[in-house]
Amino acid sequence: MNFAYRFRLNPTPNQREQLAWTLDTCRQVRNHFLHRMNRVENPTYTSEQNRLPDLKEWWTELQDVNAKVLQMVVRRLYTDRSNLNKKKEKGYTVGQLKWKGKGNYQSFEYNQSGFELKKTSGQDRLYLNKIGDVPVVAHREIPNNAEVKGVVVKREPTGNWYASLQLETPNDPPEKPDKLTETVGIDVGILNYASDTDGTVVESLDLSDERERLERAQRDLSRKEHGSNNWEEQRKTVARRHADLKRKRRDFLHKLSNYYASEYDLVAVENLDVKGLIELPGNSRNRAGAAWSTFLRMLEYKCKREGTHFVAVDPAGTSKECAACGVETDKPLWVRKHSCPSCGFTADRDRNAAWNILSRGLEQLGAGHSETTPAETALPMGTDSVPVQRVIETGSPDLKKRATPAASE
Repeated sequence: MNFAYRFRLNPTPNQREQLAWTLDTCRQVRNHFLHRMNRVENPTYTSEQNRLPDLKEWWTELQDVNAKVLQMVVRRLYTDRSNLNKKKEKGYTVGQLKWKGKGNYQSFEYNQSGFELKKTSGQDRLYLNKIGDVPVVAHREIPNNAEVKGVVVKREPTGNWYASLQLETPNDPPEKPDKLTETVGIDVGILNYASDTDGTVVESLDLSDERERLERAQRDLSRKEHGSNNWEEQRKTVARRHADLKRKRRDFLHKLSNYYASEYDLVAVENLDVKGLIELPGNSRNRAGAAWSTFLRMLEYKCKREGTHFVAVDPAGTSKECAACGVETDKPLWVRKHSCPSCGFTADRDRNAAWNILSRGLEQLGAGHSETTPAETALPMGTDSVPVQRVIETGSPDLKKRATPAASE
């Protein structure tokens, strides 16, 4: 099983200069091979990589960069070209790989060798060949059976440096259970971020203060002379405001997705076209800020890691369709309560959608219907509202399992 741990680096001033020099040299190497790619007939990754030893004879500065790092620069370039070609074959309109200007290349990679994480009684250090022992904040332990296969060193727009350790363990993910005892359907939204079939409603994350600080910093940046020292300092302030907002959002999404992946045997969600939703007129900022794609992507890989079934279903009609009898009822977005004119079943709009999502997920998996859906009970159940702060502080909604009305009778 493959995964990654991301650690903060605290390089010394000399190491910071060396890291920046290495990064800029990798950028120049990439531009060199991009120039050749555009002028040499049918160049391949292998043939171009084999040119690196000869390149070092006249470009002597490359001898101060780890050989594996240079090889990964060439591989990354040809991987980018391959990805563009695949998109073009699928009918996408794609451009060409562009020249990277100074400051537009932000990471380099060690592969297989040239690195070592050193755990000591004092400050932990990450050895990087040609750079030295860089102090690192290893905030969590690496599993004993994990092997570090590579390290990606990245400079954030704030100027901070991070290292992503690519880990591999011999253990495969747990097998997915045949018997589904704990299942859940999740409907995501804006007013409430998530509503599920267990009656949990997770409030949306309030980032208004962070957005206000970001907007104020951006206004201050617009008043600075572009390229001046004051402009550069304010640019870093804007980058820090962006990082604060991103960090708080991802922390919330990580903890919420981890809760659902670890607590249930099956998680059913909608297969949303988030890009299309953002392009719709009105409220696009809130749709983009909800980061539904990020949440669903996190949930999918964590379900795989935990051995939980993950099912993405067709979202069409989940809010209109009655979870009890299946009759569709048109209702505008401002109507937050589902009331079926056919069978009389009433429930919160999002809760009704979550039941439909779970039912479709079970059918798609071939497991039949859930025993807790109103199709069986025909009774509404209570709802627990979970504040965002509880998710952030505890890492989960911290809910007690309640018996359904059918089970309690």
